Amino acid sequence: MLSRRRFLKAGTTGAVAVTAFTNESLSRVAGAAARAADTSATDLARDETYWREIQQAFTLDRTIVNLNNGGCCPSPRVVHEAFKRYLDVSNQSPVYHMWQILEPNIETVRRRLAAAFGCDAEEMAITRNASEALQIAQLGIDLKAGDEVVTTNQDYGRMLDTWDQRVRRDGITVRKISFPVPPPSMDDLADRLVSAIGPKTRVLHFCHITNLTGQIFPVKKICDAARAKGVKTIVDGAHAFAHFPYTAADLGCDYYGTSLHKWLLAPIGTGFLYVRRENIEGLWSLTPAAASRAKDIRKFEEIGTHPAANHNAIAEALAFHEGIGSDRKAARLRYLRNRWAERLKATGRFKIHTSLDPAQSCAIGTVQILGVETGTAVQQLWDKWRIIATPITHAEYTGLRITPNVYTTIEEIDTFATAMERLGSPA
Repeated sequence: MLSRRRFLKAGTTGAVAVTAFTNESLSRVAGAAARAADTSATDLARDETYWREIQQAFTLDRTIVNLNNGGCCPSPRVVHEAFKRYLDVSNQSPVYHMWQILEPNIETVRRRLAAAFGCDAEEMAITRNASEALQIAQLGIDLKAGDEVVTTNQDYGRMLDTWDQRVRRDGITVRKISFPVPPPSMDDLADRLVSAIGPKTRVLHFCHITNLTGQIFPVKKICDAARAKGVKTIVDGAHAFAHFPYTAADLGCDYYGTSLHKWLLAPIGTGFLYVRRENIEGLWSLTPAAASRAKDIRKFEEIGTHPAANHNAIAEALAFHEGIGSDRKAARLRYLRNRWAERLKATGRFKIHTSLDPAQSCAIGTVQILGVETGTAVQQLWDKWRIIATPITHAEYTGLRITPNVYTTIEEIDTFATAMERLGSPA
């Protein structure tokens, strides 16, 4: 039996500890963490015994190799069971059990998410996904005809569509910056965005980490420079939260949106919006709120009747994440990505569009098979090996986005690498 002292020594939180002793999945994670308490994150990334314990916390279909964890991820058993339990409670008498029992507990989730992100709970709104969070900022900020928004041509398509609607509706202008993949440096990324700011620029919108290649941006440097010029910053963190370690203090942005059904492994349909406190009152909500709530972060959560089970189960996802630890998780994800990327890069038959510099990337890697059409490669991976990969087709490059997760095994990574080598072999 795992002792409390050994559990706490592993660096997990008290809240996690309480839950762990009543749940097998969290107990196994806590036990694995305790046994590896004195092991560095880098060394632990290669410890298959430790990660086997983490893998056993999921209920998966191992007849397929899922390397598309960028869209949404399967939740650990403890999270999925909590979601179903809350859903059952909701259904007993929804107008009472959902609104009077479950719904008020969103405040617990808000406090814990805010603590993990490093902001005040009154700056944290629970949303359904990153798109909703970001659109609250994009559509809620006051802009008039002639005002300019600077973004990149590699930002998420839905967010670019949102700005395009404001162009058509409000007469603003949008300037999209291009950058090479991978870029020569993070300073180059910062210089491209900051130098694009002009006298009419009111908003700078960019990704914390792109969905196309997994490129991480120097967010703090960019946001600080924008603030010095009087420009508001909206940062798309859809793929960032619980992917690699950071806090709000490392960002310095005005608005930040992320999804929690990606790397936090929370139920599908969960996310959050961070709004710097001084910006809350001036930001319009998507669903109109009473004037009396103008300064209340909760005005951004008003969408009408909605389920409580999804957001309540976020608490279990946080417990699972904290049981592993951000540093350990990021080290493992980079190890899995590098295992296939370095192998394929050495053959000379592939082009890696993602920097392998740990400061610039983590789990996500995008690779092009030279001489093989991307769509064909994705289809053959599925038809022959039952491997799920994501086709990336951009005006400036193409490739396969490969995204493992903590439940991914070394065997699955090696199966993918072998399949790619066969697809890329000369006829």
